[in-house]
Amino acid sequence: MIDIYKQYQLMEKDAIILSFKGDITQDLLTSVYQIMESRLDTEEENTKLKKKFFHILVECLQNVYHHKESLKDVLLLPEQDTTSAIFMVTRESESSYRIITGNHILTANADELKSRLDKISTMNADQLRQHYLETLSTTELSDKGGAGLGMIDIARKSGHKLDYKFDRISDDYSFFSLGVVIK
Repeated sequence: MIDIYKQYQLMEKDAIILSFKGDITQDLLTSVYQIMESRLDTEEENTKLKKKFFHILVECLQNVYHHKESLKDVLLLPEQDTTSAIFMVTRESESSYRIITGNHILTANADELKSRLDKISTMNADQLRQHYLETLSTTELSDKGGAGLGMIDIARKSGHKLDYKFDRISDDYSFFSLGVVIK
């Protein structure tokens, strides 16, 4: 049997406000936004931090929702719930939060995403703003409806370097993890 008290202690120690693993749907996202809004309303947070937090939360979760990949055809992973993703919201301090997401992506897309994230990581605030404007004016919408602005926007709004990792699962699929600090 799972030691649920041990899980409780771990979540308490790591100040986990919300954690979810499963299929990300639009209905789930709506519920998460409502839960987080009510959780933050019970705490004395400044309006600027709340606004920044929600902007980044929406962008992170929409990113997972729109870019998750199904692994149902991968024979090496038949035991996994291959369409699921994970996200957590933790309280880092009185004035900061961390949003962590993870989802499966095509390994072929992982290399391109890593390259874009590496580039974003080298930029300061002014360079990010300029890169955002250039991308906005020169990029067409992708098949998934985005223009590649999400990660740039997350980096701009958070004011911190993005923490990311790619775990190769097979030749075809990788697991992408993203961590964002909001202060």
